[in-house]
Amino acid sequence: MNKSKSVAIVGGGPAGLMAAEVLSRRGAQVHLYDAMPSVGRKFLLAGRGGLNLTHSESFDRFVERFGERRAEIEPLLRRFGPDAVREWAHGLGIETFVGTSGRIFPKDMKAAPLLRAWLHRLRETGVQFHMRHRWAGWEDASTPTSRLRFKAPGGDVVVSHDAVVLALGGASWARLGSDGAWVPWLSSRGVDIAPLVPANCGFDLSWTPYFAERFAGMPFKSVAIAFTDRQGRRFARKGEFVATATGIEGSLIYAASALLRDEIAAEGSATLTVDLLPDRTPEQVRAAVMHPRGSRSVASHLKSRLGLEGIKTAVLHEVLTKDEMHSPERLAETIKAVPLRLVAPRPIDEAISTAGGVRFEALDDGLMSLVLPGVFIAGEMLDWEAPTGGYLLTACMASGVAAADGVLRILD
Repeated sequence: MNKSKSVAIVGGGPAGLMAAEVLSRRGAQVHLYDAMPSVGRKFLLAGRGGLNLTHSESFDRFVERFGERRAEIEPLLRRFGPDAVREWAHGLGIETFVGTSGRIFPKDMKAAPLLRAWLHRLRETGVQFHMRHRWAGWEDASTPTSRLRFKAPGGDVVVSHDAVVLALGGASWARLGSDGAWVPWLSSRGVDIAPLVPANCGFDLSWTPYFAERFAGMPFKSVAIAFTDRQGRRFARKGEFVATATGIEGSLIYAASALLRDEIAAEGSATLTVDLLPDRTPEQVRAAVMHPRGSRSVASHLKSRLGLEGIKTAVLHEVLTKDEMHSPERLAETIKAVPLRLVAPRPIDEAISTAGGVRFEALDDGLMSLVLPGVFIAGEMLDWEAPTGGYLLTACMASGVAAADGVLRILD
């Protein structure tokens, strides 16, 4: 392409960096702006427990994870999907492996070596990085969309480029740069934006003070949760989650968070059930509970007959009265379905990701705004959500590729 063409990438997360890679390789002059002192901060945070790049499950199963936005996300993933992510990492000299859960990680489990190799390659292809440049919209209300205003260490800076890719993230983890501050700038220009809400988040419920003090931070291991919303959509899965001082969080809860969040918004609360012994049938549990316990306490009886103790026994006391704890029928029933009434999602800044953002209906098939010619949207700024497990990162990178392809079409 014409090497005199310049493109602004605003946001140095995976979507912005991937857009920069595609564009720089095709010969564009790429200028990447980010409010933070360095790029990829949320990317590095995600890698603290082992960087989950993508997932090894079948493509059809993979795209199902995007729920109501599958139709919009699937074309992006067909252009740059899980296999492409793995090949891309290998191209940076990062070997990967498939974990027991099917998730794909770098062999050393770390994000920093991958990010260093990526930035080195981007600089080699000519990408210019402008750090501590916080986007502040356009020069004024009548300014063409090519003229961007930034707050920089030396004062306000106005720049002009032939195209712009906005990849500023959602509104979770504001301290890492994703604060949703872009919403009013786009709204004022007529871009249709769905409200930003927490995704992959924890929830509040009313533990007793005793439970909150004694068991906050402890996991519910080898359990299963089930939930059916008002529309009849059902979630049921085995796994584990963690009790917090105010409620619950963890991978199993995050997987159901979209249904739970929407149910709370519509009904004021959402009640899920926890099966404390998913590998035992109701009949087996009932028989064990009904077995004569003699002079033993209920707690000793449950521990000896079913292996229930600690947090699992404590949660039964949270939902059952003293009389119900001594009713074998009621106790056995509750062990297989502990009801937990959730009253609110945790604040958006605590969420792993966000839902909402620029609606796909406000974009063309190259992710360019219909009302802002030359402005493209990528990453978590788009109105989609997915569970953790490599889905978020893969789709962000795929959207960066798609936005870059859209830029190339108009510049060519």
